[in-house]
Amino acid sequence: MVEESYHETNRWLLGEGVRPEIDLRPLIRRSTGAHVASIPVTTGFGDMAEAQGGLRRANVVIAGTTTSTRGAGVGEETRLMTRMSNLARTAGHAEAVLGRLNKLVGRQVPSFADTAEMQPSTGFKRAIAEAQSGIQRQLATTGRDERAAISTPALLQELQQRKQALKEAASTPVERATIEIVALLFQSILTEEKIPAVVRVWFARLQMPVLRVAVSEPDFFATTDHPARKLIDRMGACVMGFDISSRAAGDALDKEIKRVVQVVEAYPDTGRRVFQTVLTEFERFLEHYFKTENEATRKGVSLAQQVEQRETMAIQYTIELRKMLNEVPVQEGVRNFLFHVWADVLATMALKTGAASDATKIMKRAAADLIWSAGAKVSREERADVIRRLPPLLKTLREGMAEAGLAPEKQDEHIQALNDSLAAAFTAKAAAIPAERLEELMARLEDLEEMLPDADEMQIDESIVMDLSGHESTELQIVTEGGSMPTPAMIAWARELQVGGWYMLEHRGRIESVQLAWHGMRKQLSLFVSQQGRGTLFQQHRLASYLQAGLLVPAQDEALTVRATRSALAKLDADPQRLLN
Repeated sequence: MVEESYHETNRWLLGEGVRPEIDLRPLIRRSTGAHVASIPVTTGFGDMAEAQGGLRRANVVIAGTTTSTRGAGVGEETRLMTRMSNLARTAGHAEAVLGRLNKLVGRQVPSFADTAEMQPSTGFKRAIAEAQSGIQRQLATTGRDERAAISTPALLQELQQRKQALKEAASTPVERATIEIVALLFQSILTEEKIPAVVRVWFARLQMPVLRVAVSEPDFFATTDHPARKLIDRMGACVMGFDISSRAAGDALDKEIKRVVQVVEAYPDTGRRVFQTVLTEFERFLEHYFKTENEATRKGVSLAQQVEQRETMAIQYTIELRKMLNEVPVQEGVRNFLFHVWADVLATMALKTGAASDATKIMKRAAADLIWSAGAKVSREERADVIRRLPPLLKTLREGMAEAGLAPEKQDEHIQALNDSLAAAFTAKAAAIPAERLEELMARLEDLEEMLPDADEMQIDESIVMDLSGHESTELQIVTEGGSMPTPAMIAWARELQVGGWYMLEHRGRIESVQLAWHGMRKQLSLFVSQQGRGTLFQQHRLASYLQAGLLVPAQDEALTVRATRSALAKLDADPQRLLN
């Protein structure tokens, strides 16, 4: 019946005009300055129903505007159709841009396509070294304010003069073409408005080291994986999301970029190795920077780490509690409470006060008392003992739930369910829990931390983390709903997002610029932080859902060096002879 319903629904959708591939051109409302593109969209069965409503009602404006119609999920799906190209085109688009560059230059300078390593002449090496020293002297300053005062036109003029001197010293057409292309790349990078002026100076000082690498390593122009390109792209991605009016990225980040450039300048003959080395160091710096030095992200990262640690410990406690109660006759309601509520309470107390603290021991004792109370009671004395011990036990249970952030109404629900389970235990005909078994349980609870499974083996996902609302605060919000059903490719993309990158996030009626500041264990959790310090925490699947729906979009459609290459292509298309001059 399900299979027939599937086919019948597809037949109906096809009859209504919904197709696996949809041309959006007839549905696009043009606006001033908007670039309209034809994007074929392949829909799956799950997308078709929403797509039909979206295609009937939504007017889509591309290039920075949003859909004019928002149904329950329809707006997100329609926007997905216009933005799905982000994932599909990123890698292929970058390689295509580099391929076009090589073809164009190869027509003018046939030997440029030779992939064998080239060895520049001694005179040309000396000219690059002199140019680098001259740029260092010209741009060297003693204070941050002075550096910021160096204008972009002044930078470009200085580099233009160095370019002409280098071309005169070049001995081959390949060297002259390489000088021109690198100069065009940096001209584009240095005119990128979103790069703060303080940082722009250090990008300018990278031109000569990059030229030296490009001359001797032709794959710099052939692949996006060259460490020199990756370093420029990573530094650019980290600084291009800041408010343009502030013109600053942060003292620690400024200093690290300065250090990276100076290291590259200090080792002129090591080629890609020095770029790879400082790229690795820069990645390590970013991890440390967002955790400890960035004022906007430090608190959010700390809170996110606590959430992850708490959830991981709660899962570990649940696993061990299940093992402990596997052969113990306890009411099902009590089991559920221990697994779904009290494990989180134990994790919370262990994090707040330490696993060996008196407060944590009290919560463990409460678990043992609850297990005993929920066992069958066959004698009047045992029942009287339960009634006597119940009020302080319930008080401890409420205190533990309050520490874990449960609202009073949720506490009432759990207490009522426990009362029902304990009342059932009075009339249960099952065998009572032996005293020695209870003692063994208590001993195992005392040493619970020693038996916990390895945290690296834990899988934190939405099926396990059922309710995170208790972790939220004004500094940290946790995304538990929204987005679209992600494809495997989107889930893979979510895992590949790099710390430091900037994105536009739409969540809870707000659209704002956020920076990816932290990945958790196995990237199952990811934290994005706004410039105001407000953190938004995603689980991996939910992050992919937001990417799929276009609710989380990269602030930059392409890497800095790819954009610069495309700009260089446009200039070379207009005047190919500049490669030879």
